[in-house]
Amino acid sequence: MDVKTRRERIEQQVRTAREINYAELAAEFDVSEMTIRRDVEALESLGVVRRVVGGAIAVQGKDTEPSFATRMADAAQEKNHIADVVAELIGRKETLILDSGSTALAVANSLKGRGLGLTVVTPSVLAALALVDEPDTTVVLTGGELRAGELSLIGAGAEDTLANYNCDTFVMGVAGIDGDRGISDYHQAESRVKRAASRRADRVIVAADKSKLGRVTFVSIATLAQVDTIVSDGPADHPALVAARGAGVEVICVAAQRHRTTPRAGSEADAR
Repeated sequence: MDVKTRRERIEQQVRTAREINYAELAAEFDVSEMTIRRDVEALESLGVVRRVVGGAIAVQGKDTEPSFATRMADAAQEKNHIADVVAELIGRKETLILDSGSTALAVANSLKGRGLGLTVVTPSVLAALALVDEPDTTVVLTGGELRAGELSLIGAGAEDTLANYNCDTFVMGVAGIDGDRGISDYHQAESRVKRAASRRADRVIVAADKSKLGRVTFVSIATLAQVDTIVSDGPADHPALVAARGAGVEVICVAAQRHRTTPRAGSEADAR
C-alpha cells in the first residue's frame, strides 16, 4: 500500500472513530509506529487531527473538509442505500439538478438503468460522466471553474448556468443538518452553487448519511423549512430529523439493511 492510500485510510478511520492509536494502526497496516507517526503528523499539518499521547483525535473544526476520496469511502454502503431511495423519488422525464459530492455521485449511479429519460443538470464532472451514456438521458454540465479533487464546477459560470433553467427537483448533498442551524456545508463557492440550484427547482431533496446529523459546518445553505425532503439512514428520533419534521420537511429514514428494489446497470443482480 502506498503512502497516499494509507494516509487516506487513516483519515477515514479518525473521522469515523474520532480517535486513533499508533500501535493499533501500525499492526493494521504492517508498518512501524514511526511510520504511522509521520502519517499522523502529515494529517495534523492539514488540520485533520490533533496528536495526543499514544495517538490522535479528530479535529472538530467547522471549516475542515475531508478529502473527496475519504468521503467516498465513508459510509459507502449507507450512501448507496440512500441513493437508491432518492432515485425512487424521481419521476420519468423529470428535469433534475444533481449536486456534486460523494452522495450525489451515488445517486447518479443509482439512476442508471432505470429508464427514466431524465434531463440532468449538474456541476459534477463525475456525475455527468456516470450518466452521459445512459439511454434517453440528456446531461447538461454547468460552466464554471473546475475545483481540484472534487471535480466540481463552481463560481459565477456555474451559478449563471443554473439561473437559465427551471427544474423539477434538486438533489443536494450536504455536510451538516442541525435542528437550529439548518443545512450547512464546508466550502463557500460550493454552497453558493447549492443555493443557486435550490432557487431553480420546485422540490429540494437533501441526501445525507447519519454522520451529517447534528453537525454544523462553516457555511450556512438553507433553513430546514427551505427543503422539502430529507433522506437519511439516521434514526427517526434523531433531534435533527425531529426538528426537520417540525419544520414541515418530509423525512425518509432508510433501513440499514434495506435491499435495492431496482438493480443498477452492471450490478451483481444484472450479472445473475
